[in-house]
Amino acid sequence: MSYFYFGLFWVSVYLALVLSPLIVLLLGHLPAGNGFWWDFSMALGFSGTAMMGTLFLQTARFRRVAAPFGIDIIYYFHRQSSLIAFIFILAHPIMLLVLEPGLWGYFLPTMDNWPFLAGVGSLLALGLLLASSLWRKPLHIHYDSWRVAHALLACLALGLAIVHILGVGHYVDAPWKKMVWGGFSFSWLLLLVYVRLVKPALLLRRPYRITGIRAELGDAWTLQLVPDGHAGFRFQPGQFAWLTIWNSPFALKEHPFSIASSAEDPVRLLFTIKALGDFTERIKDVTIGQKVFVDGPYGCFSTDREPGAGYVFIAGGIGIAPIIGMLRTLADRSDRRPLLLIYAYNTWERLTFRDELDALQGRLDLHVVYVLKEPPADWHGEAGLINKGVLARCLPAPPDSREYFVCGPVAMLHLSEKLLHEMGVPLSRIHSELFDLV
Repeated sequence: MSYFYFGLFWVSVYLALVLSPLIVLLLGHLPAGNGFWWDFSMALGFSGTAMMGTLFLQTARFRRVAAPFGIDIIYYFHRQSSLIAFIFILAHPIMLLVLEPGLWGYFLPTMDNWPFLAGVGSLLALGLLLASSLWRKPLHIHYDSWRVAHALLACLALGLAIVHILGVGHYVDAPWKKMVWGGFSFSWLLLLVYVRLVKPALLLRRPYRITGIRAELGDAWTLQLVPDGHAGFRFQPGQFAWLTIWNSPFALKEHPFSIASSAEDPVRLLFTIKALGDFTERIKDVTIGQKVFVDGPYGCFSTDREPGAGYVFIAGGIGIAPIIGMLRTLADRSDRRPLLLIYAYNTWERLTFRDELDALQGRLDLHVVYVLKEPPADWHGEAGLINKGVLARCLPAPPDSREYFVCGPVAMLHLSEKLLHEMGVPLSRIHSELFDLV
């Protein structure tokens, strides 16, 4: 229940941050208006700019802020709120141009209309930011290059928007209003300094060292890390962290991975990473003793947050990584609650953690059901994809007697959530990890 109230508090803080610049600007003397739609367009511009400022806060990874929701939900909200901010800011000039066609003349560059052009530049930067984010994969934009461009475009869009507001001066002509808006701008600058300078500097002082690397089935590799000169951090089973390898924390080249080790052994961190792209293909090339930086833990996808009479885990592909961490933790705690794992994979020969899962069935009250897309000829288990028939044959009765954890490809995750709910599992008992954060 405490997470609910914490979540309500942070939602209220977000609304206050978005609305307070608009409320403050409406106080005191107001300039002569040009009708409702003119004033409404101004409100959209101010609100959209304030929402842009909160986007930096959403990606700052403050643990207290993320704790009630999970960082995956925060990032999902970041995407959606950036779209809404763009719509607000785009609607602002469109409405003004419809109301006052003479404003089209401001598109001609002169010394007098630089505030207007700053607003246009802000809108273009925000549009490029959204386009490169929504279509990064279809456009084949490298992840690391996108991270740098994303940060630069975000700073440019917000900076030009502030120049536009202060330069135009409409609704902010009073000195105290300029100071208030300047205060908001300065706070966003401080947040940027913290995220891009202070936090990386703190991580630089708390490095980890690679003490082991092990090949797993399914083109996956498990890295073993230990803290170098510090005590490390405690985490809940199933959480994840951002890893920076081959670079400093200032390089904007960190990548999120689930912690696959037991929470009962917080000093030795294990990350099982499947070779799926440019960065993950290089994991096998790391060396023993190599320095790594770890920013974590994050996430609320954990059995520790959802105490229940038993658990059902549904995993697809490398989505087994956080779940194996939870199973290892439960085994180290000698937990005897009933557990069911439904694990979907392409082939038996490449099934990650296959041998360890067999061993864990001897240490836990665990039943594992494998669902193979391409089963061998002598296979007698579940075949194909996870569907309603598979769940009907495997789930405990009644199905709402346990907590459910789902992790894997986005399509499998959404389908599993839908089927579980249709079969009588309350949404409050279904916990998912949005594995693809970017």
